[in-house]
Amino acid sequence: MIAGIEGKLVQLGTETALVQVGAVTYEVMLPGYCVSALGGRIGEEISLCTMEYYEGSLGGGNLIPRLVGFLSPVEREFFSLFTSVKGFGIRKGLRALSMPVADIAGAVEAGDEKMLMTLPAIGRKMAQQIVAELKGKLQGFAFGAAPARPVQARLKPFQIEALEVLVAWGEKRTEITELIEQAGQRHPEIDTAETLVPLIYRLKQGIEV
Repeated sequence: MIAGIEGKLVQLGTETALVQVGAVTYEVMLPGYCVSALGGRIGEEISLCTMEYYEGSLGGGNLIPRLVGFLSPVEREFFSLFTSVKGFGIRKGLRALSMPVADIAGAVEAGDEKMLMTLPAIGRKMAQQIVAELKGKLQGFAFGAAPARPVQARLKPFQIEALEVLVAWGEKRTEITELIEQAGQRHPEIDTAETLVPLIYRLKQGIEV
């Protein structure tokens, strides 16, 4: 799991950046507000908080790892919650974040569906869904405060890897995060994503104690 990247910004597009770290250049997907913030910084050293996810179809056997960048751990945690809304994936979430996280969180907490509908990729139905699922959960983001226990801080690297795999397979991030924490309490001996993923499915089906 790549949780952060520091290097020279060598190219900036409308949705991605190329960051050179030594002899390796990484493509990092960015939300709109982040692209705006990095404008004019080509050739400079930058630092991004990152998360990984797998894009593609499991049935097709072609899962492609992607790297998503944010300006702070708080924004990364907000994005994890934002994209947990049913029917709202990573790509759509990145397009929607065209303004600062605090503004979007404030709109959700205020139930301001009209403001949410001004964001790219969000129509009336999705705005209603976002408010229904997230209102009451984003106060800290709306006022610029970090959540008490960010996901990245409380999960180990192999647990985060398992989380991203399961989300790529269609599971809900918030539900799987809770199950991973349960698994860690019940089976502290597990230390790889390969053994954790099948355990999570057993826990979800209620056949694991």
